[in-house]
Amino acid sequence: MFHLELHQQRVTELYRRAEQDRLVREALSARRAARRTAARRTPEAEPHTHSPRRHRFTHAA
Repeated sequence: MFHLELHQQRVTELYRRAEQDRLVREALSARRAARRTAARRTPEAEPHTHSPRRHRFTHAA
């Protein structure tokens, strides 16, 4: 009987750890997603002009 109880305790602890790891992964992915959306909204992410990009140097003939 003792071995069964030990086994059940180990299984319960493994379930707790797995749930904790899942919560940590979800929190990290939510933070990453929030950073991505915040980076898209910053003025630095916007181009200075809305005209098409022009090359600085001309092509050689």
